[in-house]
Amino acid sequence: MSELRNPHDRFFKETFSRPEIVRDFVQNYLPAPVVEILDLDTLELQKDSFVDPELQEHFSDLLYRVQQRNGEAADVYLLLEHKSGPDTWVALQLLRYMIRIWEMRLRQGAKRLTPIIPVVVYHGKSAWPVSQDFTGLFPGPEALRPYWPDFRYELRDLGQYSDDEIRGGLLARATLLLLKYVFQPILPDRLPDILALLGELADEKTALEYLEAALRYLSVAAEQVTAADMVAAVETTFHGRGDRIMPTLAEKWIEEGLEQGVENSVLRVLGGRFGQVPVNVEARLRALPIEKLELALDEAVGAIDLPDFERRLATLEEA
Repeated sequence: MSELRNPHDRFFKETFSRPEIVRDFVQNYLPAPVVEILDLDTLELQKDSFVDPELQEHFSDLLYRVQQRNGEAADVYLLLEHKSGPDTWVALQLLRYMIRIWEMRLRQGAKRLTPIIPVVVYHGKSAWPVSQDFTGLFPGPEALRPYWPDFRYELRDLGQYSDDEIRGGLLARATLLLLKYVFQPILPDRLPDILALLGELADEKTALEYLEAALRYLSVAAEQVTAADMVAAVETTFHGRGDRIMPTLAEKWIEEGLEQGVENSVLRVLGGRFGQVPVNVEARLRALPIEKLELALDEAVGAIDLPDFERRLATLEEA
């Protein structure tokens, strides 16, 4: 399955693929001396992914290329990674991505390496406990330090920011606030204010596209928020704008999000028990309504092997 199954990674990649959000994020959250040398008008999303194929569904690397203000030929790359839980080995993962980026540049004929700024956006339930320096992975005597490779990644732990410190444009703030509160019990109370940011957008098409992504994300990832909470927040946001269809659309997007969440659960169970899931099985699951997907999850747990699951799936399809 090519798309990310982790709902947090999927939402991060969907939102941070918008250059305007990343431009806001860089402007407000990278060190000022770094921002000063970057020409953010040249920010360009790179289509290459540098994640191992077997890890594709778990990580959401996003690579942006940006030129320097002084007009030098050398570009700077921003490598954005997202984590919803602490990860001791994130620096090693980032180093693997960075090496692959440099190897790509050499294959393209580059005569020297270009800087890469790795950035981790974190919104877990507890504070980030891992060193931001690669050398933090190496125990040992000081005499061996010259042989340890070193770099530092930028970490932005959203849980350590107050709402007033969440800066940027409307879409950037909405994204960061949703990530910040997705695990917190007060999310139902904060949701109307967060979605209200979308109501301020002048471009209604952009607002609707973002709202769809946000509701599908919340329907899968935010256990403390009910469908009724989300619909009520949408009604509050778009009240008085003549968007009578909005509650109906919200219900549709929430239902689709729930279906996607159950489908991903079935695929995770099957993948964990039996290895790679055939594409045709994924397509058959995608065609099931949510009530049958929930039954398929039970069958995935109880199946002896993958052929047994396919037989059980056929029974569900015929019912």
